[in-house]
Amino acid sequence: MGQATFLLPDDISAEAARELERSFMAGGPDGMPWLTRAEIENGLLRLRRDVEESGFLVAPWDIPEAGRLMGATTTIMERERPYHFQLEMARGKVNQLRCQAEDWRAGGLELTSGLEGSIRDASLSFGRAILDPANDQTNSLAEESLLQSYRAARELAQAYVSQVFRVRHERDPQLDVTFGCRLGSVPPSHWATAYGEAFNSITVPFNWSKTEPKEGVYSWDVQDALINWADENSFPVTAGPLIDFSASQLPEWLWMWERDISSLARIATNYVSAAIKRYRDRIRRWHLASASNSASILSLTEEELLWLTVKIAQTARQLDPGLELITGIAQPWGDYMAIQDRSHSPFVFADTLIRTDLNLAALDIELVMGVTPRGSYCRDLLDTSRMLDLYALLGVPLRITIGYPSATARDNNADPELAVSGGHWQGEIDIDRQAEWGVAFTALAICKPYVQGVQWVHLADADSHQFPNCGLIDTSGKPKPALDSLRQVRKEHLR
Repeated sequence: MGQATFLLPDDISAEAARELERSFMAGGPDGMPWLTRAEIENGLLRLRRDVEESGFLVAPWDIPEAGRLMGATTTIMERERPYHFQLEMARGKVNQLRCQAEDWRAGGLELTSGLEGSIRDASLSFGRAILDPANDQTNSLAEESLLQSYRAARELAQAYVSQVFRVRHERDPQLDVTFGCRLGSVPPSHWATAYGEAFNSITVPFNWSKTEPKEGVYSWDVQDALINWADENSFPVTAGPLIDFSASQLPEWLWMWERDISSLARIATNYVSAAIKRYRDRIRRWHLASASNSASILSLTEEELLWLTVKIAQTARQLDPGLELITGIAQPWGDYMAIQDRSHSPFVFADTLIRTDLNLAALDIELVMGVTPRGSYCRDLLDTSRMLDLYALLGVPLRITIGYPSATARDNNADPELAVSGGHWQGEIDIDRQAEWGVAFTALAICKPYVQGVQWVHLADADSHQFPNCGLIDTSGKPKPALDSLRQVRKEHLR
């Protein structure tokens, strides 16, 4: 059994200690989690796993200015003596910062003297902290290094985004990237103009539980209305996901067939066939499935979920070989693997799907932060950039489903199993922070040449939706600041 131990600061708060129980060990070529048992006792964070391989700690921590974010150490070896938690977290971020800066510099990124100074200051702070690990000031020096390294990481990511946009806009003043939002209902007439200023396409969701309330009985009213509205306003349409592998999105009657993979495949392919046959003359881009990589439903194994996803895609391809088919990956950092015994990381799951000769048009990456258990724990821009670059290695275009909450209160119109929990980016979660997050992470996604499209998770919190408090219009019909912020992103960069 592998074990790693970290010495925590004496003044750690009860809340910070609770968050640290989400820590895990990760490793392997894709840097994904291992099943990890994390516990805090006697001022130590102790992590146990069945795998006896070198790896690194991934843990949430409060960073001034940056927020409560998942960070990581460098690779560590097993030893009896505990590691100094803050020192190793600082080592990990400084290493990531310096390596990424050099990689981007080699690719042509120009680092200003100010940015180079920020990277140097973070490195020097870390150097001072490791000179005498027993020194009383080690904690404060390590925290200073963490603060400086996260600050420099944000400067570096912003410089990267700015310069990539500059280069791409020299060739194309307006990028040909689809930018849309999931709509739960037709927006009121006074929102049509505002929507068109912010987005250049729409996504029509297919909530299976509402579309097929009884087996073989379909209700297409919501989809018909949205597609008609899109046609009237000349919006390109993406449909889906047709099947979201979460309990709230699946029909209740489907549980009659729990563990019966053959019957489940028959029912799922019948539903997919019905939807595509009805709309294929009007919709050519279909997001078929989401979260089959992370789902724990209907007592299905990993292999069965993978097989079912392939079966759904094969059915769509047979109906119309010319369709653009997309399948989605939830929790792309693999957070769920730390608490579920899984053989396939999300990266390997996606790679396996792509290798099945389905000729996928794109892979959808679900970038929803601060929502659990479906979303990802908050990360910074640099971590997110590196994650997207990892999935780009699979060789298919990416589409990004993106969202961030504007409040922590319970959302009665959202999936009841989901809650706003999982760190926060910069300050506490509120409507202004949502707007800032939306601009920063949407721009990061759009600037990537391999990103084909971006869609916000939903427009209005008053509509039934999945992720709590992530809409751009509140329940009273008032727009949140994020809507105008995204409009500015679209105006500056997209057709």
